[in-house]
Amino acid sequence: MFLFFIVTDLSFLTNGYLDTQVDCIPGMKDIRLRDLPSFVRTTDPNDIMLNFLKREAGRSNKAAAVIVNSFDPLEKDVLNALSAMLPRVYSIGPLHLLLNQIQDDNLKSIGSNLWREEPECLEWLNSKEPNSVVYVNFGSITVMTIQQLVEFAWGLANSERTFLWIIRPDIVRGDSAMLPPEFVNRTKDRGMLASWCPQEQVLNHPAIGGFLTHSGWNSTLETISGGVPVICWPFFAEQQTNCRYSCVHWGIGDEIDNNVKREDVERLVRDLMVGDKGKEMRRKAMAWKMKAEEATAPGSSAHVNFDNMVNQVLLSKRS
Repeated sequence: MFLFFIVTDLSFLTNGYLDTQVDCIPGMKDIRLRDLPSFVRTTDPNDIMLNFLKREAGRSNKAAAVIVNSFDPLEKDVLNALSAMLPRVYSIGPLHLLLNQIQDDNLKSIGSNLWREEPECLEWLNSKEPNSVVYVNFGSITVMTIQQLVEFAWGLANSERTFLWIIRPDIVRGDSAMLPPEFVNRTKDRGMLASWCPQEQVLNHPAIGGFLTHSGWNSTLETISGGVPVICWPFFAEQQTNCRYSCVHWGIGDEIDNNVKREDVERLVRDLMVGDKGKEMRRKAMAWKMKAEEATAPGSSAHVNFDNMVNQVLLSKRS
């Protein structure tokens, strides 16, 4: 099954039509059109990504196995629905928690980051109080306008919260990521700016109290595994879906509008860090952290699924 829709009237993108509820996707509830991956929302039936996804979805039932970087309690309904449609579905995540259990020093030299990490971030966090720092990172490929960057900057400044903000050199579309000097001067005693960082370690640092994120799947799993609540600013691909699940289904986040305004950033950051809603989101995030750890503990579902995948799929192919 592959669901997609082609918008023939561009007004549908702004007139509220995208808030229409979708109730025909097996395993998924409380989903709106705007929460579907951006690649299936198009005005062009010949769109390359739309047709790539259609083709791959059609081929999936011929696969020997479908491997999912997730864990059963997190997406139980979706995994059950996929298992009813596809030959074999194995949830073996969060993968980074499984990787951390492998005692092999040679693996430490292998990384997947697209940017050079700055370990000074961790040293700076060591000087901060528990749950006092907002971590801001929009991933390795998300881009924004200079105006959006400035709105985020003044929202963080006006929130009066301590923050660690990762700003890639190419984060601004077609321009340099230059922040207003007034912002830098105002926040120099409570903010740190860096071009990249070891995110998994940052999210597991006790000083981190919240995460302003683009809601990519890797970042979503890492924040769940770290027990950190989020403010979501999804950009493209599946990030809108991840955002919806974080905010509605898992109860660990709030969403900020794509047309970002500094007053919204200020309000959401304060709610996240010191508000009652933020405390409830942090409680739920810690509960999901425990479930993620249970899912990857020795003898857990992730280990069983991984062993079954190896034995039933890979080894059977050799015999």
